[in-house]
Amino acid sequence: MRTSPRPPRARRSCHVVPGSSSRMLAKAAGLAADEVIIDLEDSVAAGAKGDEARAAVAAALVGGLAARTRAVRVNAVDTPFCHRDLVGVVERAGAAVDVVVLPKVDEPGHVGFAHHLLSALEAELGLAPCAIGLEAQIETAAGLAAAEAIAAACPERLEALVLGPGDLAASLGMPGTSIGAPVPGYPGDGWHYALARVLVAARAHGLQAVDGPYAAIADGEGLEASARRSRALGYDGKWSIHPSQIAALDEVYGVPADELERAERVLAAHAAAAARGEGAASLDGEMIDEATRAMAERLVARARLVRGTGPA
Repeated sequence: MRTSPRPPRARRSCHVVPGSSSRMLAKAAGLAADEVIIDLEDSVAAGAKGDEARAAVAAALVGGLAARTRAVRVNAVDTPFCHRDLVGVVERAGAAVDVVVLPKVDEPGHVGFAHHLLSALEAELGLAPCAIGLEAQIETAAGLAAAEAIAAACPERLEALVLGPGDLAASLGMPGTSIGAPVPGYPGDGWHYALARVLVAARAHGLQAVDGPYAAIADGEGLEASARRSRALGYDGKWSIHPSQIAALDEVYGVPADELERAERVLAAHAAAAARGEGAASLDGEMIDEATRAMAERLVARARLVRGTGPA
């Protein structure tokens, strides 16, 4: 697994806010999600995808957000809006933009386009090169097929791959109309392949992996089941579309105290064995070796990250 040159961010809860709703933009300022994504794409009507929405999004970013990471989702590269979204928001908001979320990424060239335009804007505004990160959404059959190449497209700027279950379901011809829900009629987990492929592509190139939203807002049990499925695979977090979902995602994608305590004991046991010149040790009747140490070390690093005491 490669290591990204960019420090990881906590992304347990990535909350999406429509960029054309003044009411929701006002509420976004106080939301305590790890990341708040102000959206110019799917949640904004075609007739509202103009400079007024871009100015409102930039003002919300500059005005301040409680979230540790401030992001904007622009429209897809192959639409008439993407380049104007990037210019219109970044010129106004500048350093207040931590991350740009790029939707419907079908090929590495989409990432390259955003990277070069952002580089020009950063130079123009006096920002550090690659100050603004990128997240690539995998939400079409073409994007899923090219996930590995997309993940490798821009190591200096790309931070995460995001699975987009709604558009991906439409692209693949899956039945059902509820975003993120179990696939109707499938005798198993119909999302396992897509989740696993995106995760492997991300990890192979040192990126984080984020699961998409669960649209049934009132179905707390369904949200938790969906989140626990991707967390069990190794995902870093999940999108929320209603503030009521944030706390549940923070809990599922966090590190429970008992797991952290166990990981710290593993590291202590392995270190003691190494000091004795031994490559393995025993803890609670289980063998502890280098692979176990690596697993425990990653868990401890994740705990520090989500608690705000590690890289951000």
